[in-house]
Amino acid sequence: MSFTRPTITELVTRVQADFVSRLNLVGAVLRRSMIYVLSRVIAGVAHMLHGHLEYLGRQLFPDQSDEANLVRQASLYGITKTPAGFATGTADITGTNGTVVPAGTILVNSAGDEYETDADVTIASGIGTLALTSLLAGADYTLVAAQVLSFQSPIAGVDSTATVDASTVDGVDEETTEALRVRVLERLAAPAHGGTAADYVAWAKEVAGVTRVWVEEQGLGPGTVVVRFVRDGDVSPIPSGGEVTAVQTYLDTKRPAHATVTAHAPTDAPIAFTIAVVPDTVAVKAAVEAELNDLFLRLAEPGRTMLISEFRTAIGTAPGLTDYTLTTPAANVTHTTNQLPSKGTVTWS
Repeated sequence: MSFTRPTITELVTRVQADFVSRLNLVGAVLRRSMIYVLSRVIAGVAHMLHGHLEYLGRQLFPDQSDEANLVRQASLYGITKTPAGFATGTADITGTNGTVVPAGTILVNSAGDEYETDADVTIASGIGTLALTSLLAGADYTLVAAQVLSFQSPIAGVDSTATVDASTVDGVDEETTEALRVRVLERLAAPAHGGTAADYVAWAKEVAGVTRVWVEEQGLGPGTVVVRFVRDGDVSPIPSGGEVTAVQTYLDTKRPAHATVTAHAPTDAPIAFTIAVVPDTVAVKAAVEAELNDLFLRLAEPGRTMLISEFRTAIGTAPGLTDYTLTTPAANVTHTTNQLPSKGTVTWS
């Protein structure tokens, strides 16, 4: 039988009735009487205690507990928040042949974010490529191709700026409390069994930045496991080569001895849409796109057939929409085991 926390008014009534009963009072309790005052004081204390007990009751369960108690519960299963990660990438420089840019050289972007060179680089044929790591961890420090960086201290024989060539690993923020909560609940729903598909999902998500994981048993033959994953918090959810390597390295420390596990980045398979909406407003179009984004976040996975009925349901539930016509796609869309369906360009007809 569930317990309903009494309101302050109910507690006042109960305490006052108890005074009347025990003191055998026959008249009304007057507003300025001692019983009237004590009833409210005692009810206030009881209400506060009920509130504290209600709070403690919520802390028993990870789906309701606050951050401090959730972290404590997660630690009992060896689960901790994934820390913020450093961004890495490469940048091209130009200058005089033979000039050396030493390891530890600092470059900055227009916002003042600092990046450090990982190794000595000698300019040859007028150019060189720096390997860089952000000095601070977090998604804000992700390197973007074509971004211009400047040397914090000029180096003779080297031009003053460098151009980012590519991002090797995106920076990532510390795991949120709600993401940790999801992992704890997944651990409770699917306890570790020494190498089940659920185990590989849990292990991959222990790598900072990994948000969704799919496991293909015997994907490369008997005794093999293929783990595909994405990083929804990055500029592109499809992981880079360096991010795949990081997951592969971690899985190798967790996998059963008899299993051969391979981490893979799925191939993005965008689905283009042609839609006419009524009313034809910016707000309705934005609502339709939001519903489609949510659909792919919830249901898309490598190898899945995306149903035309799912597209229609998502579009039809957009707030403010009264009518619509979906021209493309006109049928279900199938994918291979390495293709991850995603929302492509939406053309408004």
